[in-house]
Amino acid sequence: MRRIFIDCRERIPCDPCQHACPTGAIHIGRDITALPQIRPELCAGCLRCVAACPGQACFLIDPDYGHGEATVDFPYEYLPLPPAGAAAEARNNLGETVCTGRVVQVLSPPGGDHTHIVRLAVPADKAVQVRGIKPWRG
Repeated sequence: MRRIFIDCRERIPCDPCQHACPTGAIHIGRDITALPQIRPELCAGCLRCVAACPGQACFLIDPDYGHGEATVDFPYEYLPLPPAGAAAEARNNLGETVCTGRVVQVLSPPGGDHTHIVRLAVPADKAVQVRGIKPWRG
């Protein structure tokens, strides 16, 4: 089951993830510069926070995708979009290659304002390191 993972590192005025979450799994509170607190057990896996976060710090991870793989859902704002089934270079926060992943699906959630979401299958032990992929060139 996919659950929210937030890698927000800066205390700046920001709270779109909290407002996008229909289940209350993300909480900022009265101090709009506070880092988000999450309650993963409340996450419905709707992807609204992933599309809404201007800092691209929200991810959904399914640690048990199968056959030793996990999936990571992350925002993707480049064109062209990678096709399902394509191999992609998974990258961490520093832009370093973590592993090779496989694009499972590219989603366009409502309210995402042109932000697509890539679902990438990666080795399960690498999932929490993955923040995106090398831009797809086709």
